Amino acid sequence: MKYRLPILVAFASGGLMILAFFGRGSAVDLVSNEALRGQTIVAGLALLLGVFSIVQVHSRRIATRHPDWLYSLILLLCLAAMAGFGVFAGIEAGSVYDWLFQNLQAPMMATMFSMLAFFIASAAYRAFRARTVPSAILLATAVIVMLGRIPMGQYIYDALPSWANWIMMVPSVAVQRGIIIGAALGAASMSLRILVGIERTYLGRG
Repeated sequence: MKYRLPILVAFASGGLMILAFFGRGSAVDLVSNEALRGQTIVAGLALLLGVFSIVQVHSRRIATRHPDWLYSLILLLCLAAMAGFGVFAGIEAGSVYDWLFQNLQAPMMATMFSMLAFFIASAAYRAFRARTVPSAILLATAVIVMLGRIPMGQYIYDALPSWANWIMMVPSVAVQRGIIIGAALGAASMSLRILVGIERTYLGRG
């Protein structure tokens, strides 16, 4: 019963979503809407559980004087401040929460993504070494696309922007569609495995 009930709930929920997607009817729509509303509540509870987990993990690190306990303390203080101002003072424009988000969190997020550009450039340098024919093709394609996207590329050769546009619109789109189709087939396969009870890793079983 410990494992059968979650499998039964997963099967009923998935079957209901399939009926709501392919079928039409007021009863099916009503039940599916209620199920989606329940899913939203469960997602909110899962988020709350994640907050409790963060507080528990970092409180333990502070209590045991972990080498990085100061970062854990800053994290918990920021978490308490954002949650407190958001719950008790509101999140509308002009509120304290909005000021903290616009002046602290947003610049930190921008800084983090800016730093990612250097790591991406380092990875691209290592990946684009022309040691084999495929890597040489990848290197040439990357150079054409990068030069074709900046004004200097057109200054070097007039056809570079059109070449870059063709690469982005034809081969790149074809590859992206292949990846999306593969991911969709994988998601459908995983969904069917969950519906019929074959996939049980979400229950802690292989």
